[in-house]
Amino acid sequence: MEKDSKIFIIGHEGLPAKNLVDYLKKNGFENIIIKLPQELMSQTNAEKILKEEKPDYIFLFSVKEGGILANIKYPADLIYFNLQVQKNIIHYSYKFGVKKLLFLGSSCMYPKFCKQPMKEEYLLTGLIEPTNEFYAIAKIAGIKMCQAYNIQYKTNFISAVPANVYGPYDDFNLETSHVIPALIRKFHNAKINKEDKVIIWGTGSPRREFIYISDLIDACIFLMDKYNNSDIINIGTGKEVSIKELANLIKNIVGYEGKIIFDKSKPDGMPRKILDSSKINSIGWKSKVNLEEGIKKTYDWYLSENYG
Repeated sequence: MEKDSKIFIIGHEGLPAKNLVDYLKKNGFENIIIKLPQELMSQTNAEKILKEEKPDYIFLFSVKEGGILANIKYPADLIYFNLQVQKNIIHYSYKFGVKKLLFLGSSCMYPKFCKQPMKEEYLLTGLIEPTNEFYAIAKIAGIKMCQAYNIQYKTNFISAVPANVYGPYDDFNLETSHVIPALIRKFHNAKINKEDKVIIWGTGSPRREFIYISDLIDACIFLMDKYNNSDIINIGTGKEVSIKELANLIKNIVGYEGKIIFDKSKPDGMPRKILDSSKINSIGWKSKVNLEEGIKKTYDWYLSENYG
């Protein structure tokens, strides 16, 4: 991408998009297009916007997402909103000559009992974890649509699959948040309210991989500049941690001194989820921020935004 390239970022109310906007502005990219996801739900509106703006590059992130609770409560929203925006943007990106589009998938697309670490070719080799099935199907459809347009119309639409992302601008709403922001908020609230215990869903045994947002943004820019293949590509750190270990790490960073209680009546989700990132590593990209450092930065941001 050149400094004067017209860059369209979709999903900007979410974690990746807001951080990407900040990164691009700090690095001299001034020709940035931002639209509310709601403006792109209508096929007519999406066509009008793409026709008028004619962006060079598009970053297409999720417009609706969430943790286990959100996936259980709002499956229709997760599949409908993502499918609507994805199909509009991908189609009209082809129609109006977008040079390159990056579609961001999700590690929850891989099968529930996927062989670990998860290689790109394991996609669609087994059943999806039921607690995130509808969101995962929307993301898989986006990837397959990008690949279909590349085959039929010779577009340059690439798809990346990140590990669980966290960092500044994350969603800290306990009804819709992912695990790291949810735990930060739970432990922080318990600390200031002097509560003697924090209850966490599940057994604590599932293992997860997390990537700090600055690493994800760095990888997205790298791929937009260097990667031109229809095959999906994983973006991860190669490090994993159990939910129990994660909870204790966040407890210590927040400075909470009470007990952790695991509610085993609640679902765990996938038992293990770590990406094989050897493909992106082999072309020159590696993560830089370790989990403890990233959580400290995220908690500092949370304090500055909410209790500064």
